[in-house]
Amino acid sequence: MNPVPPPGYTQSLIADDPFWLTLIKVLVIFVLLMLITLFMIWFERRVVGRMQQRPGPNWNGPFGLLQSLADGLKLAFKEDIRPVLADKAVFFIAPVLSVVPAFVAWSVIPLGPEVSIFGEQTALQLTDLPVGVLVVLACSSIGVYGIVLAGWASGSPYPLLGSLRSAAQVISYELALGLSIIAVVLYAGSLSTADIVAAQSTGWYVWLLPVSFMIFAVSMVGETNRAPFDLPEAESELVGGFHTEYSSLKFALFFLAEYVNMVTLSAVATTLFLGGWMAPWPLSLIPGVNEGWWPLLWFFGKTLAFLFVYVWLRGTLPRQRYDQFMRLGWKLLIPVSLVWLMLVATLRVLRTELTTGQILVVGGIALVILVGAALLIPDQAPPEEDKEPPVITDYPVPPLDLAVPETPKRRRRAVAGKRDDQQATETVGAGTSGEGDR
Repeated sequence: MNPVPPPGYTQSLIADDPFWLTLIKVLVIFVLLMLITLFMIWFERRVVGRMQQRPGPNWNGPFGLLQSLADGLKLAFKEDIRPVLADKAVFFIAPVLSVVPAFVAWSVIPLGPEVSIFGEQTALQLTDLPVGVLVVLACSSIGVYGIVLAGWASGSPYPLLGSLRSAAQVISYELALGLSIIAVVLYAGSLSTADIVAAQSTGWYVWLLPVSFMIFAVSMVGETNRAPFDLPEAESELVGGFHTEYSSLKFALFFLAEYVNMVTLSAVATTLFLGGWMAPWPLSLIPGVNEGWWPLLWFFGKTLAFLFVYVWLRGTLPRQRYDQFMRLGWKLLIPVSLVWLMLVATLRVLRTELTTGQILVVGGIALVILVGAALLIPDQAPPEEDKEPPVITDYPVPPLDLAVPETPKRRRRAVAGKRDDQQATETVGAGTSGEGDR
C-alpha cells in the first residue's frame, strides 16, 4: 500500500513549481483537452453507429479517426454570418465566455501523484486550492452566461428561448449537484480535490455514498445539456436552440465547450467518487501501480467510462418534455439530496459520539417509527365533490391531465343529431348512386 500524502501536502508541493513548469502544464492540459474533444466526437459517432447497426465515420484516416479534424477544418473555412439585429460585441464574446470556464476547471483536477519532470518534483496537477471543488462549481455556473448572452444577442426568438431554458436548467440541477458534493466534503473533511482523492485510499466514495453518486451522475447530464436533457438545443422545437444564428468558428466554440464540459464533469466525478487516479481493485494490490505515470492510465480509463455512459444515454433515451425535466430536478433530486445529506450528517455525528451498537439501536428505532407512521397514515383520496369540474370554453385548449372533459347534455344531443343526419344523407346518397349504376 502506497503512503497517503497528508492534507495540504500537494498544495505546498505545487507552490514551489517554477514558472516554466507551470507553463508546460498549462500547454499540456490545453492540447490534451483539444485532442480529447476530437476523439470524443469520433467516439460518439462510432458508438452510436454501432448501436444503430451502421459503421459511423470510417473514411478519413485509420478507422475514421481524422473525421473530427476534417469537420473542424470545414467549420473554420465556412462563412461567418452575423444577423442584422444581433449585438455585435456580445454576439462575439458569448462563445468565448462559454468555452473558457470549461478549460479553467481542469486547473484543480488531480491527474496523478507526485512525479519528477525535468528534475523538478511536482504533482500531476496545475494547482491545488483549499476550495478546489468550489472552483469547479463556479466554472460550470459561469459557462451558462455565454449561452444566455448568445441567445439574447442573436436578436431571434428561438435562440432566446433556448438560452432561457439553459439558465433555468443550470439553476435547477446546480443545486442537486452541489448538495451531492457536500456529502463527499463531509467525509473527506476538505474542499481540496487532492485531499479528496487521498481520503479515498481506504475505499471509494461510490460505495460509501451511492445516493450522492447517482444524484451527481444525473445532474451532470443535465448540467451539460446532453440528451435526454438537451432541451436548450431541441431541434424539433427550437431549430437549434441558443446557437441557431451561429456559424463557422463561433459555432465550433460552442461545440468545443459542450464536449470539454462533458470531459470536465466526468473527470470531476472520477475525482470525487471513483478514487481519482488511484488504481481499481484488484490492481491496487500490485506494488507501484499508484506511483509514477501509471495513475494517468487509471484516471483517463475511469473518465472514458463516464463518457461512454454519456454516449450510451444519447443513443438510447428520447428527449424529455421540459416540464418532466424540471419536475425531476425540483421534486425528486433536490428533496432526495436534502434527506440524504441530513442522514449522512447525522451518521457522522453519531459515529463520533456513540458506539456501533448504540448506532444500530438508534437506527432500528428510527426505522420502526418511520415504518409505523407509513402504515398508520391512511391513504385518503379527495372526495368527488371537492374536485373542480372541467372548464369548457369555446377556445380550443388541451385537456387538463389528459382527461377529456365531459360533453354537456344539450351539446351531446346536438352532436348526436348532426351525426344521425350525416349518416342518413350518406345512406340516401349511396342508394341513389346504386340505382344509377344499375
